[in-house]
Amino acid sequence: MKSTLIVLLLLALSLSACSGEATPAQALNNSDSYLSPNLDTSYEGALAVRNQLSLGTLELDGTPNAITPEQAEILLPLWQALLSTQKSGTAAQAEVSALLEQIESSLQSEQLVAIRGMQLTQSDMQAWAAASGVTLGSGGGVPGQGQGLSPEERATRQAQEGRTPNSTAGGGGAATTLLSAVIDYLDGLVP
Repeated sequence: MKSTLIVLLLLALSLSACSGEATPAQALNNSDSYLSPNLDTSYEGALAVRNQLSLGTLELDGTPNAITPEQAEILLPLWQALLSTQKSGTAAQAEVSALLEQIESSLQSEQLVAIRGMQLTQSDMQAWAAASGVTLGSGGGVPGQGQGLSPEERATRQAQEGRTPNSTAGGGGAATTLLSAVIDYLDGLVP
């Protein structure tokens, strides 16, 4: 079952990469334009759909709508693929959207309604991080402050601030940390 899912996922990603449209690849950090048919991003301070899905998945734990082991088996490779695109920094919007769409379709409607009802914001993400012992970068660096640093020093500073080299003020480091937490959570559910 797992190998069939992985093969289908790779096939879907290959097909989306080979589409006839010649559009430049957009990095995942700019992929917050994915529009969900189930989740709302129009309220003040709303998290991007990707972050609503990831934080919402974690927040469902311990509720009647918690992810089941069977769902975790399906969702785990999808979240892993999403993390891979995040780390590559070169994923096309179509790839990211296809993964987010597959993640959504793997959730039950009750789970999506519950996540939508949470109306997750940056404050919720910060509260999760604090409760989890994770330090999120503020994204408040001074432009030019890193000039003159070696690549190693720059990477160290970015890690201390919770950012990745391709992150934006939108919290690429926080999003990566959140994706990793979802993967760890789902991995713990898989029999």
